[in-house]
Amino acid sequence: MMTPDGIVFVIDDDASVRRSLEQLLMSAEYQTEVFKSADEFLARAPHPGPSCLLIDVQMPGLNGMDLQQALIERRREEQLIFITGHGDIQMCAQAMKAGAADFLPKPLGSEELLSCVERALVRSKEQREHVKERDGARALLDQLTPRQFEVMELLVTGMLNKQVGNQLGLTEKTVKVHRGCVMKKLGLTSVAGLVSLMVKAEIPVRSKP
Repeated sequence: MMTPDGIVFVIDDDASVRRSLEQLLMSAEYQTEVFKSADEFLARAPHPGPSCLLIDVQMPGLNGMDLQQALIERRREEQLIFITGHGDIQMCAQAMKAGAADFLPKPLGSEELLSCVERALVRSKEQREHVKERDGARALLDQLTPRQFEVMELLVTGMLNKQVGNQLGLTEKTVKVHRGCVMKKLGLTSVAGLVSLMVKAEIPVRSKP
């Protein structure tokens, strides 16, 4: 099943490989762009939708593994599929540990390659949705004052208002005021909602003191 708004980038210094991959991908109705080097690809603005890269490991200048590291450092979210005739187990393990979607040896089987591409685009779409949800949750939590955040962190451990007050040196009435402000700002009505929001924001929920 095609992933809407998805694009496949082919990066290989071999013109014949670029041409054959482009033809295969376009025959499968994938939006495709080709590049002869990693530097040429990095000069392009990031695609705002789902995307994956078919990268040759061995290339002049910035090689495939170097490109993967450069994308990580720039916090880019493209899914990477390495293609190589020179790979080994250690290189494959390194690439996969760093988040690569797949590591394929040459020569490439058309069906296998297209299946890998679609899986990578689906993974890219899911990753982008996850990041959007996480960033949205963090934006909500950023509305809280430092004290309100402290109160919230203790409430999600299951502590009562009085216990939170004792922990922070506040009166129970003051805690109730902070709690009300937290709920109003975040648009929530329960501690369970607070826990869910913190999980979405990938903020660790502390254990009860």
